[in-house]
Amino acid sequence: MQRIRIASLVAGLVLSLPAFCQSSATQAPKFDHATVYVRDLDKSAAFYEKVLGFEKIPEPFKDGRHVWFRIGPHDQLHVVSGATKPSDNEINVHLACRVASVPDFAARLEKGGVKYRKSIRGDGTVATQRPDGVNQIYFQDPDGYWIEVNDDKF
Repeated sequence: MQRIRIASLVAGLVLSLPAFCQSSATQAPKFDHATVYVRDLDKSAAFYEKVLGFEKIPEPFKDGRHVWFRIGPHDQLHVVSGATKPSDNEINVHLACRVASVPDFAARLEKGGVKYRKSIRGDGTVATQRPDGVNQIYFQDPDGYWIEVNDDKF
């Protein structure tokens, strides 16, 4: 009797597996996290916490090489130490965040001594404005990773 119940359970699972796989295969993946690989963990963590205001969250490794931040309701930034040289990414490869006021955020950067570009090309005297009216500024973290901050017009 026990074998019949187990066989019945296994058969039910096997028969339902194709439906489960089809339903999950039709859903697009959800963004989870981005990682930056840094030379000085303390310096980079302080930058993301103080300059950007990201909230530190517990990380599972507890090995002194990781600092995790919440950057959205279900999104994270993982800062991982061990890099031996700064990032050499072009400005077009960047992490983007939105704020209520680009001018207010730019003032915050200036107060903290963080240099920023008002244009993706590095020229101009005002923040770049996309065709949809969103203003943007660009700056780099301590390891050279580019960050864009734009108006919250999502």
